[in-house]
Amino acid sequence: MHVLHVVGARPNFMKAAPVLAALARVSGVRQTLIHTGQHYDSNMSDVFLQQLEMPPPDLNLDVGSGSHARQTAEIMSRFEPVVTERRPDLVLVYGDVNSTVAAGLVCSKLQVRVGHVEAGLRSRDRSMPEEINRIITDQLSDLLFTPSADADENLQHEGVDASKIHRVGNVMIDTLVRLLPQSLRYKPHDLPARYALVTLHRPSNVDNPPRLRELLATLAELSQDLAILFPVHPRTRQRISEFELPHTAARLCLMDPKSYLEFLALQQGATVVITDSGGMQEETSFLGVPCLTLRENTERPITVSLGTNRLIGRDISLLKSEVRRILAGDIKKASSIPLWDGHAADRIAQVVVRGKHLL
Repeated sequence: MHVLHVVGARPNFMKAAPVLAALARVSGVRQTLIHTGQHYDSNMSDVFLQQLEMPPPDLNLDVGSGSHARQTAEIMSRFEPVVTERRPDLVLVYGDVNSTVAAGLVCSKLQVRVGHVEAGLRSRDRSMPEEINRIITDQLSDLLFTPSADADENLQHEGVDASKIHRVGNVMIDTLVRLLPQSLRYKPHDLPARYALVTLHRPSNVDNPPRLRELLATLAELSQDLAILFPVHPRTRQRISEFELPHTAARLCLMDPKSYLEFLALQQGATVVITDSGGMQEETSFLGVPCLTLRENTERPITVSLGTNRLIGRDISLLKSEVRRILAGDIKKASSIPLWDGHAADRIAQVVVRGKHLL
């Protein structure tokens, strides 16, 4: 059986790594790894591969950046001959990036089976490009690997055949569990006793000058009570410069993007995480670190109901009050989330092996 994996952005690496490892332990399974190059920095990508103990991609499509339409079309154009030539039995796609939906569309038209890892997540916000990618990919997929019960319910509500849905847990947590001990070696020696770890990259927060100015000013105000460590996404750094905001960010500790293990070490030791990322909502819930999400909605509601996540939306006063509540020791406790146990990839491999006999 030939399984082809498609990754396109850094979060895909963390999701694909444990699945590649689990399938490598299965006899009779051959694997190919395709990197679309949707988000590609040679230095950071090489570090990610090394730290995650992933094999180098068999092929990089070198698509690069562009509008959603241009990027998706370019991925489809370059990926189609790969599928035609290599003739995989199953293509596994990950998450909700443009590479995911593009690969799903190509495979659907070529009658190649698709498995979607992290299926069924819904924010109910179609202004997010990722939401469109999720919905379309799930409708195209033959195997839907979900992280939680709410994802199963979303798919069933949308008419997906229940026989296609497999609740396996969260592969991001597989990677976190495996590498958490190693991350301690990457913990800086000069970390402040209390700090907020901040990430911002979504257009709703960084592409609007008044909104970004307000967020940076608020973080600067909060820096009177705890240090603000801010690994800056390239898109966000560009906006800070374009909107002439460097002086507003001067009281923050702006940092270059971190490798997975470096970032995990910072996340583990944080007093609070302030973010608009999806994956960090999951990781902080597992780690028991308070998370304040600067979004009106989340496709991961289980991190709110059972985890440490709190949706802040655009309410700056709520952000301030929540940080000060956490500093006072009033911290939301997380409950154990079913199947977030470090073995999601093993369950995926079991489903793939069962399907192998149906080919």
